[in-house]
Amino acid sequence: MKKILFLTGTRADFGKIKPLVQTVEDEIGFESFVFVTGMHLQHTYGYTLIEIERCGFTNLHTFDNQTHETTMDLTLAKTIEGLSAYVKEIQPDMIVIHGDRVETLAGAIVGSLNNILVAHIEGGELSGTVDELIRHSVSKLSHIHFVANKEAQKRLQQMGELPSSIFVIGSPDLDVMFSKHLPDLQTVRDYYEIPFEDYALVLFHPVTTEAAQMQDYADNFVKALLGDTCNYVVIYPNNDLGSKSILKAYKRLENNTRFRVFPSLRFEYFLTLLKNAQFIIGNSSAGIREAPAYGIPVINIGTRQQNRDLQANILNVDYTSKNISEAMQSIRKHPVSPPSKHFGNGNSAALFLSCLKNDDIWQINHQKQFRDN
Repeated sequence: MKKILFLTGTRADFGKIKPLVQTVEDEIGFESFVFVTGMHLQHTYGYTLIEIERCGFTNLHTFDNQTHETTMDLTLAKTIEGLSAYVKEIQPDMIVIHGDRVETLAGAIVGSLNNILVAHIEGGELSGTVDELIRHSVSKLSHIHFVANKEAQKRLQQMGELPSSIFVIGSPDLDVMFSKHLPDLQTVRDYYEIPFEDYALVLFHPVTTEAAQMQDYADNFVKALLGDTCNYVVIYPNNDLGSKSILKAYKRLENNTRFRVFPSLRFEYFLTLLKNAQFIIGNSSAGIREAPAYGIPVINIGTRQQNRDLQANILNVDYTSKNISEAMQSIRKHPVSPPSKHFGNGNSAALFLSCLKNDDIWQINHQKQFRDN
């Protein structure tokens, strides 16, 4: 019985690992565990632990990694402490982590220093800002790489990773995106009491390396939103440094009938809203990955997604209200792009499980090697 431990700290990474956990749960010969931490346990951001509990996974463990400080280094330290204790308790054979969060880095550190195989989802990508440092650091601490496309595979090989340790499976959330089980739009509108049929989505996150400017950025963004005529479904930012500035600016949207503001949305419900949106605006990776997969137009603001794999129907703009407003007018005239297949075909969970069932992956050397190119 192979024990697979999945780590999740945000609603975004849970959307990625959820189909992988589900496929392991259903497979004889494997036992899955989910370590839940980060913003999942924060009521300000919707207490999304509830959404994870609804999945009915067999083994859930929660750990509050927040400290009286909000700095990433202290969050990292506390996460390492909690995860290390849990790992010693269950003794997993593999730790599966995603992306470029500090919780991800904690998982890589705990696994690699305890002689446990570390599998990294969506390494080899360009994140921008401090996230890029974390993502590549995690890749170097990981033994196995489940990547979204061949471009990511190439970058990891440039970083000295062994080709035999890299598996192209696509982006796992596409499995959910193209599932036949997504709720219909009317169900979602009724559930969240969204009164308008036509709308755009807002997802605007802080940029940790520009925290001192975030209040100005957020105020400019809200000014542009208020000056527009479109209806908007607004979702709170993540809990990175600078999020309080965005939440403060969002208070100006209260009691305005063109806006519905939510701390968080159920993942499948969010996907239905995205699939039917006029466009998405902000700086979320959802605008770089999920929206193009549905062919939805995107306004990408600022530097947070700088150097990411940008698709054709993305309009990039700076933080000024004037240019954001102009982009809002322009995006309505953009031709609809065909859905992008850049991040896979929606069969990531099956490919992931196939790799786990191959004995070769369990023979990968825990002592990492660097491959000269």
